[in-house]
Amino acid sequence: MSYPRYPLKLLPVCKEAVWGGDLLKRRFGKACDLEKAAESWELTVRPQEQSRIENGACAGMTLGAYLQTDRFPLLVKLIDANDRLSIQVHPDDAYAAQFGERGKTEMWVILEAQPGAMLTCGLRAGATVETFAEAVAAGKTEAQLREVPVRPGDVFFLPAGLVHAIGAGILLAEIQQNSDLTYRVYDYNRPGLDGKPRPLHIRQALDVIRPYTPAEIEALQFSRQPRQPGLLAACDCFTVRRLEIPSRQTIAARDGFCHLLCLKGSGTVGGEPIRAGDSYFLPEGLTCEIAAQTPLCLLQSESPA
Repeated sequence: MSYPRYPLKLLPVCKEAVWGGDLLKRRFGKACDLEKAAESWELTVRPQEQSRIENGACAGMTLGAYLQTDRFPLLVKLIDANDRLSIQVHPDDAYAAQFGERGKTEMWVILEAQPGAMLTCGLRAGATVETFAEAVAAGKTEAQLREVPVRPGDVFFLPAGLVHAIGAGILLAEIQQNSDLTYRVYDYNRPGLDGKPRPLHIRQALDVIRPYTPAEIEALQFSRQPRQPGLLAACDCFTVRRLEIPSRQTIAARDGFCHLLCLKGSGTVGGEPIRAGDSYFLPEGLTCEIAAQTPLCLLQSESPA
C-alpha cells in the first residue's frame, strides 16, 4: 500500500534525563510535561519510539506505518544538556549485531553553548585503551580524556568506539545511526531520576573503545565525499548538510528519504509552514520548494550518497 507523498511534519518523542533542562520547551516550543526535558527525538522509527505525522492526509499516522517498517536507519535529535552527560562510548555494527542492534556513529551540531562549555571527545594524546582501563580502575577516568571548548556552529563527528560526553550548558542537534546502545564508563557518582545510581557498562565499553586520531576521524567523516562548503558529513551511515536559505531553494529526495530540521528562521516547505524546531520528512522521489520568510538555517540529513 502506498500513501500520498508530501512534506510530512513530524511530532517528536521527548525524553527525560537527570541532566536535562527546559531549553527544548523554551527555545523550540516542544510540547511535553517533563521536568527535565533532555532530548526530543525528531526523526525516530523504533518499536517503542515513533515519530508521528502532524499534517495532511496522513495526520496521526506513525512514520513507521507510513514507511511500512518498524526500523529506520537514522535517529535525529535535539539535546539540551543542562548538566554533564555520562562518559560513554557506543559499539560498531559488528559488536552491536550480537544484540540485534546497529552500531552507533553520530555527529553533533552545536546550537548554543554557555561561556566555558566543554565537550569530552576521545582520549588524550598518548593515551591508550590500556592506560584508560587503568585510570577507570583507579577512579581517575577523566584524567585520560580530551576536553575541547565549544561554540555555536561547531560540528563534531563521533565514530563508533570514540569515548565522549556532552558537557553542561550545551544545546545541540544530533544525527546518529538508529541505535540506543550506550555503554557508560563514568557518571560522576550522581543519582538518576529514581534516586539510584545509573548502571555502568565498563567491560563492554573497554571492548569497543578506540583511540582515534583527528585524521582518522576526518577520513571517516568524509569517506564518501570530500569536505566542501555546507557539507558537514558524508560517511557510510549518513550525509548531512547545513542549508542557509535567504530566499528560495528547491530540495529533492532523489534516492531515498530527506529529513529537514529547522534551526532558525521561518518560511514554508512545499507550502507547509516551518520555523525553528520544526522537523519535516520528505519521502523518496519528492521535490519541493523551500521559501524563507526570514532567513532559514536547516540541517538536511539523507541516506549515504
